[in-house]
Amino acid sequence: MTASVPHEILAVPSSDATPSPDEPLATQAVAQPFTRLVSTNGTSKPPFPPPANVPTQAAVAGVRFDFNDGCRVVLPEGDWHVRLRDIETGNVLFETDIGSGVVASGKKYFVPFELEIRQRGRKADAAFVHTYNAKDREVLIQFPVGTLGDLMGWFPYAVKFQRKHGCKLTCAMSALIAPLFRRAYPEIEFVTHEEVDVARYYATYNIGLFFNDEGNVLQPVDFRHVGLHRTAGHILGVDPEELAPEIVLKDESRPIPERYVCIAVQSSTQCKYWNHPTGWREIVTFLKAQGYRVICIDQKATHGSGLVWNHIPHGAEDQTGDKPLEERARWLRHADFFIGLSSGLAWLAWACRTPVVMISGFTAENNEFATPYRVINYHACNGCWNDVRHRFDHQDFFWCPRHKDTPRQFECTRLITPEQVKRTLRRIPGFSEVVQAA
Repeated sequence: MTASVPHEILAVPSSDATPSPDEPLATQAVAQPFTRLVSTNGTSKPPFPPPANVPTQAAVAGVRFDFNDGCRVVLPEGDWHVRLRDIETGNVLFETDIGSGVVASGKKYFVPFELEIRQRGRKADAAFVHTYNAKDREVLIQFPVGTLGDLMGWFPYAVKFQRKHGCKLTCAMSALIAPLFRRAYPEIEFVTHEEVDVARYYATYNIGLFFNDEGNVLQPVDFRHVGLHRTAGHILGVDPEELAPEIVLKDESRPIPERYVCIAVQSSTQCKYWNHPTGWREIVTFLKAQGYRVICIDQKATHGSGLVWNHIPHGAEDQTGDKPLEERARWLRHADFFIGLSSGLAWLAWACRTPVVMISGFTAENNEFATPYRVINYHACNGCWNDVRHRFDHQDFFWCPRHKDTPRQFECTRLITPEQVKRTLRRIPGFSEVVQAA
């Protein structure tokens, strides 16, 4: 008997005939394995369009298969032997004898599968064998909507996947973000989730932060261990070394003639803010004394919850508001540098090849892209986001898992001083030239 490794394969026998491609599998007894709900925010609502009810690829004798949401096989009435192997490791992941029904892999991230299907009693050379090969085939990679920074970090791994496999790649993402990439990557099709035609694809991969994936079904390694962006490389089976995306703007002109710095002070939860009481005000004053104009490019001038509200720093020029991301990118492209938090605009600045001064204590340094201007105080509590013992609560604006409602709450950034940030700014090449030029 062939040895196999645990792979959480789901084999569901059924006496029903295999449905035709035009007949929704949801009406069949074998439908349930293909209705998995996954979420990046703790809700039960699926963040991505589910795969087609019927696998999109035809094998033999009415058998259908694909690699949408893992390897999926539907078998008609018969006497079948199915074997699933990882061609990279050589491990047999699963093998079973089944009359009819469904075989679905437990792992939903990229695995280089080899699928063997044969009718028992027939010669082995009559088996249907398919080795994963996405060359010139249509592949869908889906990104969750409502997030800017994550997608900036994840998208380059989709590009790596397309170039490695030579596939016809479609990326599903927010219509607000796609214009940043479309001109730089004409070989990739960009659609919204509503425009996805699930019947087209040979394979589908979903990128996200899967907090409760203890069985590593959706990701081979917990994202908190490898970094927010590099998790996409692991999910897609490509080199996880970070790579900034290319961005081609419709308008590449400089917004103002003077030298300037962009800042962004707002975020989605208070733990991400720079919580030093006078930090931003002192830094804006310092920058202006060096001859810089200081431009705040947050979406919101004011944001908070309950009794705590965060405002645009005094002295900064207000460029907040609901403006296209391309306009934000234009400001960032020509800025001498950007100062911000572990938030979306920092990732956009990185994509624009602008030096990023990142003030963050709640994440570990490897959680974000590498920057020589990361500001963190290791004398304070830090890194709770990357601690697998603490599940981030998206609904708690004041989430602080170790010190909430104590004098130490948010000390990770409250103890980052303006002087520490100033020392970092002075290390940026060309920083002192502003004073000399004035």
